[in-house]
Amino acid sequence: MAQKSVAIVTDSSAFLPEALREQHGIYMIPLNLHWGEESLLDGVEITTDEFYRRLAEADALPTTSQPSAGRFLELFEELAEEAESIVGVFISSELSGTVASANAAREMMADFPIEIVDSRSASLGLGLIAIAAARAAEEGKDYHQVAETARKLVPHTRVIFVVDTLEYLHKGGRIGGARRFLGSVLSIKPLLHLVDGKIEPLASVRTKRKAVEQMLSAIREATAGAEALHMGVINAAVPDEGDALCDRIRGEFDPAELIQGELSPVVGTHTGPGTLGVGFYDGAVLEADG
Repeated sequence: MAQKSVAIVTDSSAFLPEALREQHGIYMIPLNLHWGEESLLDGVEITTDEFYRRLAEADALPTTSQPSAGRFLELFEELAEEAESIVGVFISSELSGTVASANAAREMMADFPIEIVDSRSASLGLGLIAIAAARAAEEGKDYHQVAETARKLVPHTRVIFVVDTLEYLHKGGRIGGARRFLGSVLSIKPLLHLVDGKIEPLASVRTKRKAVEQMLSAIREATAGAEALHMGVINAAVPDEGDALCDRIRGEFDPAELIQGELSPVVGTHTGPGTLGVGFYDGAVLEADG
């Protein structure tokens, strides 16, 4: 049986639609969700519908954790049976210990070619980078070149999102620079973004409708002159709002690629229901070297 040259792995925080993962042969390792005495594999042992329903009724928020180095080692050893090399693209090391676990497993397999990429992103920002890496592998690039493709996109991939409340980010310890919004009136809809892998404030808006308009304005400014936009729209238990935002994005930005997805339970633990966001990069960045 012929081996594939490069196996691409990402984690469940990307929450790529299953059909898309299958299309590009992307493997997924789940993060962990801990609810009282119960431990669940993100997106595997709990669906988004079940998660957000339970979250709304829960007295205490769940906690999250990265996959162990041992779990990574098991996956890497399995992939080594069917691929000549591995490239892993994972959630920002500023938000999770996933990259550290992956690197620990890589060191245990020092004789096998593995590259680990810190996406400095999350959700579909991470997912878009993983897809770009998979496409590079499909084009016949070796694992060093595939990893370089992913790393080239890291500083150019943006994620902008609005949350209904900062309560979840605050309790989960992922609030970053958005902490300065905590003293504001409770009715604000904070507009946030990822900056070098950390959550930072972008604007404080009174209504979600205005927050979405400001998010679109920020995307317009960030993508002025872009030649080939790759974009992803994400929502947490507000699919109708996600559909509407997709329609706006498609009509105004005419992206070369547009993915729609949900926030995984692990990410939703920290952002809460009602979150709406966009991840994007300009594909021209990858054409710069010809």
